[in-house]
Amino acid sequence: MDLDKHLIEEIRHISLSMFNKNFFGVYHGSISARVSKNTFLINKKSIILDEVNMESLIKLDCLKKDYRWNSASADAEIHEHIYRAISSAKYISYTMPPYSTAYSLKHSRVSPQDYFGKKLLGDIIIYDPKNLNDWLDRAPYEIPKFFQKNNNNLLLIKGFGVIVYDRDIAEMAKKISILENSCRLLVLGTLL
Repeated sequence: MDLDKHLIEEIRHISLSMFNKNFFGVYHGSISARVSKNTFLINKKSIILDEVNMESLIKLDCLKKDYRWNSASADAEIHEHIYRAISSAKYISYTMPPYSTAYSLKHSRVSPQDYFGKKLLGDIIIYDPKNLNDWLDRAPYEIPKFFQKNNNNLLLIKGFGVIVYDRDIAEMAKKISILENSCRLLVLGTLL
């Protein structure tokens, strides 16, 4: 497979960092990178995201759904639809950071009170998917629509987690980390 080693190293590094922060679970979450207009790399469905390497990733073609799609992460279709709808998306991740996801269960927006959350994120709308029974069928269509309508590249989904895209993989991880820290502080602040 002719893959850019630098790109794989970037994904490996960020994936390990996010796994260590408990943003990815064991066999839970996804990370991808656009390779060309119609192709992207994404983790396979049966890997743990703490040891991403060339064998952990699979290259998918948005125009040709072949057998490789069966080995890809369950989130591949969500990533595909975001890449198709948003030309500036270079990297995408789906994470389930514990404080952010827990905060989403009882609130409709995150209004950070900490400096970095306020300055870099501002208020974040929490998307309520309502009927969870068919959410995974609707997600590939509703998530890109939300991004386009709200001109935002971070989406916190009630009880589901965080989908974020960016042109820079480190900035993508930074936004998730800032959101998680802001939610952690909001939760801990209510205990005082």
